[in-house]
Amino acid sequence: MVNPERIYTHKSIPEKKGPVIYWMSREQRISDNWSLLYALELARSRQVQMAVIFCLVPDFLGATWRQYSFMIKGLEYVNKKLHELNIPFYLVQGDPVEEICKFTAKHRINHIVCDFDPIKIKRNWIRKLGEKSHINITEVDGHNIVPCRRASLKQEFGAYTLRPKIRKLLPDFLDKFPDISPQKYPGNFTSPVIDWEKIHVDKSFDNSVPIVNLLHPGENAAMELFSVFLREKLMRYGSERNDPNKDSTSNLSPYFHFGQLSPQRVALEIITHYPGTPDSLNYLDELIVRRELSDNYCFYNPDYDNFQGLPEWAKTSLNTHRKDERDYIYSLEEFETAKTHDPLWNAAQMEMVITGKMHGYMRMYWAKKILEWTKSPENAFEYSIYLNDRYQLDGRDPNGYTGCAWSIGGLHDRAWAERPVFGKIRYMNYKGCQRKFDVGKYINKWTKE
Repeated sequence: MVNPERIYTHKSIPEKKGPVIYWMSREQRISDNWSLLYALELARSRQVQMAVIFCLVPDFLGATWRQYSFMIKGLEYVNKKLHELNIPFYLVQGDPVEEICKFTAKHRINHIVCDFDPIKIKRNWIRKLGEKSHINITEVDGHNIVPCRRASLKQEFGAYTLRPKIRKLLPDFLDKFPDISPQKYPGNFTSPVIDWEKIHVDKSFDNSVPIVNLLHPGENAAMELFSVFLREKLMRYGSERNDPNKDSTSNLSPYFHFGQLSPQRVALEIITHYPGTPDSLNYLDELIVRRELSDNYCFYNPDYDNFQGLPEWAKTSLNTHRKDERDYIYSLEEFETAKTHDPLWNAAQMEMVITGKMHGYMRMYWAKKILEWTKSPENAFEYSIYLNDRYQLDGRDPNGYTGCAWSIGGLHDRAWAERPVFGKIRYMNYKGCQRKFDVGKYINKWTKE
């Protein structure tokens, strides 16, 4: 059922008959999940039982209860659907390597299936798990339509270099997803009762940022929101996507981030219902090429979250202008509380604080101004990633790291006319935004909430 080119073997030992577990992490859904399908395929071929395990890490990369709440409510739905399929679901909490090692030893697991993820901390978990356990570990890339390792063997310069590679391979990977039938093989796994209410009041999570109710979590909510976008917004996506006053974007990024919705499902539906229209082609380029370019950057560049990961031309240019005088210098606290001189920037920050999301066009302006109003590019990187990951529902994501690197350090871009502070990095300003959309309307909306 699963294309073998999605599969990567981290550790292989002689096979023994024993249970299979799917260590769910990036792909937190039942439908359209190649990792889950592969784990079931393995278990059925060996006529053994399969279970799913998820490990909660309470201090994951600065995440707050805003993000944890969205994720945990989605996992409640996962648990319910797995129960209907006779697949046990285990929720553990703590260090993933330790918890998975304990679980595999206790249940004499033969094979672990895990999700592909380019983020460093998750790749280190898999590496350490391989070092500590004597067990087969197989990874499945169910996040990218064209698997990251297959699309390219190196960091790409930009969308223009990755796009032809993606287009060439795309037909080989746009498979239809099979249905999942209930698991029938017996085993020693049980379906543990999970006290979800207890998790929701757990004091080990950072509760300093309140939850938001703009988007409802879970697979069903994701598909409902996508259906609305498909029916009502896609036809104006190309013309209105850069206007933050228009509700013309999909708002699906949190669902992609938490794996509650498959990008491949979205692509298949758009290709089926709106093949070849300018708006659908625009959206599919963002969904596939741009999003998978972010995974490419994070997978092949270990410095994706700091100044050293930027292109050499950009680092040289920013270093040349490192000591340029700034008109304004703001502290992290002033940025966080939207206390700058610029009402447009303040409005963007407040949109993020209030809703857990920021319009994509404003994210670029927002990050570029942090570069302009901090002492160094290193400070700009640190502040933008901290704020993004603290308030955005889709924080700690390759798209976020890549977006900051594009805005601050010219990643996947070219050199532009040189100017103070920015050097040759693409510049954005207030007047440019005025030419794009009604700035006053946007400011009034988010500074008067």
